[in-house]
Amino acid sequence: MPLLEIDTLAAHHGELVALDGLSFALAEHETLALVGANGAGKTTLMRVLCGLMAPTRGTIRVQGHALKPGDPLAAARAGLALVPEGRLLFDSLTIEENLLIGQSGRTGIWSLDEIYGLFPVLREKRRLSPAALSGGQQQMAAIGRALAANPRVLLCDEISLGLSPLVTDEVYVALKRVRDEGTALIIVDQDVTRAARIADRVACMFKGRVTYETQAATANAATLKNAYFGLTA
Repeated sequence: MPLLEIDTLAAHHGELVALDGLSFALAEHETLALVGANGAGKTTLMRVLCGLMAPTRGTIRVQGHALKPGDPLAAARAGLALVPEGRLLFDSLTIEENLLIGQSGRTGIWSLDEIYGLFPVLREKRRLSPAALSGGQQQMAAIGRALAANPRVLLCDEISLGLSPLVTDEVYVALKRVRDEGTALIIVDQDVTRAARIADRVACMFKGRVTYETQAATANAATLKNAYFGLTA
């Protein structure tokens, strides 16, 4: 049984079709790199998975149990946690308070101390507002907040957006440890090569559907590029 199963998912923004019968599955402990051009539906999918947006059709199952659509609390309790595009930290709270509000009541290894062990700079700056941190440090805090929920599946939307190559390296080192601790990941990143390097499998979206899937170790750059622009759809 897949850990996460998405069955003929559809979603709209007004008249715009964002997801169009999308289906795929994620195995326990698997890392999926989800790529595609802007407007392919990746962020909409992340929002639907974590309950921030209700689909117009389709089903999401976690370990065989269907999630209530558009219910962030149900998604969190089922073990889905989002690192959103743009981080969306609360500047009125300290870094530590931002981390603590990520807790969902699920138990697991990701205590506050473990998160600080993953990102030592957050311990140093735990009493500061996110506005006082660099973009890379804010991204670490956003990852830490999601990990505080002890998720089964960590959803990472545009994980390296706006980050320097050096900070991106640090973030991916942390994600590798999260993966090695047994958490499944879905990583959305415009840097296809870097995302594929950490993944077990790569899936490409185009116009709200998955148009190409392959094992990351055997991903063909030319075929992936064609799928990225819909040439294999």
